[in-house]
Amino acid sequence: MSDFVSFFIRFLPDLMKGAGVTLILTAEGVTAGFVLGLLAAYARVYGSKFWRGLAIGYIELFRGTPLLMQLFIIYYGLPGLGVTFSRELSAFLALGLNSGAYQAEYLRGSILAIGDGQMMAGRAIGMSRFKVIWHVILPQALRLAIPAWSNEPVSLLKSTAVVFLIAVPELMTKAKSIAAQTYNPIGAYLAVAVVYLAIVYLLDAFLRWLERTSRIPGFDMEGKKA
Repeated sequence: MSDFVSFFIRFLPDLMKGAGVTLILTAEGVTAGFVLGLLAAYARVYGSKFWRGLAIGYIELFRGTPLLMQLFIIYYGLPGLGVTFSRELSAFLALGLNSGAYQAEYLRGSILAIGDGQMMAGRAIGMSRFKVIWHVILPQALRLAIPAWSNEPVSLLKSTAVVFLIAVPELMTKAKSIAAQTYNPIGAYLAVAVVYLAIVYLLDAFLRWLERTSRIPGFDMEGKKA
């Protein structure tokens, strides 16, 4: 045990650098995914037949294929068509597009949970359809989505590990480098596991706090009746 602690402390600066890249990738992927997911959810619920079909195609494509395959197509496949991205941008695109497909379904479910009554009430007092969606439905739907949506940042954080295959210097890449330097793969990957556990614990605690503070009083009961 003492050997592992010494090993962990020795390589902690490298691990922290990798953790920083992992957190940046997670934040970027969740943010891009939220924007894409919100647009796709809006298109599925309120869009025309064309936009609804486009949104469904995007969601099914990225939810139905492995993230690793998506990453490889973007980084290795697109250059064959004359489109080349850096490894960091490729990782960002793959994570953002993949996350957006999942977030779209979380957001779509929460929008549908609001029901049609509020849309009719808003239109009855003279609000446009867009204003009802933007000012009445979306603020409630976003808060309602948090319990289910909170799985996505944690899941995406762990999914960032695949980008080590294109040499993005995140946690798994650091683990591979440390293992090669020390010929101690067990120690290297255990150290990375400890860092992942710590980050996931802190992130989960933050998301639980966010869920508590954003809860709509009485809405759970209303939703169950609906």
